[in-house]
Amino acid sequence: MTNYAIEVNGLEKSYGQTRVVKGISFSVQHGEIFGFLGPNGAGKTTSIRMMIGEIPFKNGHINILGYDVPSQIASTRKLVGVVPDYQNLYDRITIRQNLEFFAALNNVDKARIDEVISEVFLVEHQNKACKDLSRGLRQRALIARGLLHKPRLFFLDEPTSALDPHSARLIRDLVLKLKGNGTTVFLTTHYMEEADQLCDRLAIMNLGEIVACDSPENLKKNYGRRAAAVEFVENDAVTTKDFSLEDKGDLASLAKIVSSGQLHKIHSQEATLEEVFMRVTGARWKSNSEETEA
Repeated sequence: MTNYAIEVNGLEKSYGQTRVVKGISFSVQHGEIFGFLGPNGAGKTTSIRMMIGEIPFKNGHINILGYDVPSQIASTRKLVGVVPDYQNLYDRITIRQNLEFFAALNNVDKARIDEVISEVFLVEHQNKACKDLSRGLRQRALIARGLLHKPRLFFLDEPTSALDPHSARLIRDLVLKLKGNGTTVFLTTHYMEEADQLCDRLAIMNLGEIVACDSPENLKKNYGRRAAAVEFVENDAVTTKDFSLEDKGDLASLAKIVSSGQLHKIHSQEATLEEVFMRVTGARWKSNSEETEA
């Protein structure tokens, strides 16, 4: 087994005169959930498509599970599962028929179909035509298809985008189960809560570059705003204010409140990944509640 499930060095991609991916480098350890974050147009999906051999590149190096891409892509495809950011099922046939078709293409034993249908909670829906499925059921069917050959590395491109909370929770639980079984997961997402909950490490990409890469905890510690919520008496009334623990003026004001004896409560406020993202890119993230299935 190689040291890393994924190694990317100096990867670039241009369309005409526009550099979409600007010499990125990172590695993904075996068995971890690695998050790839960034706003639309950051270059995430383009990077994934190069890693799975869908589009060519001129500069850089990609190694997947010990195989160079694209020269040894045929070997990686036996070990890698992919759920793209578009739902490319055959709509006129059922979930089970879709899985049977792809199992035949990949020489997968039919018994495996029953296993994945159970794993992604599709037993009662397996005989429904895909055109009649909700977005959440379609996404679970795509995950089932990607798991048919028991991949060692699984790419998930925004798997919970526009899903209702129940469907999103099921998919997050599936991701954690994959990790528990030893599968390496490469996850792109727009949702900070999801990244914080699932990822062992993550890279933030913006305008074709990786601008930060570490564990969620370390990113929040190194980039986030340190603050405290303070409840105290001011003008004979109880009030609550946030004070930055990095601002000298706020620290002086907080010290004055403490020494005055008017302090009621003080709570530290941990930085969030959204604050980290704001600091390194200047953009705004969506929360899980801002985009749900219609």
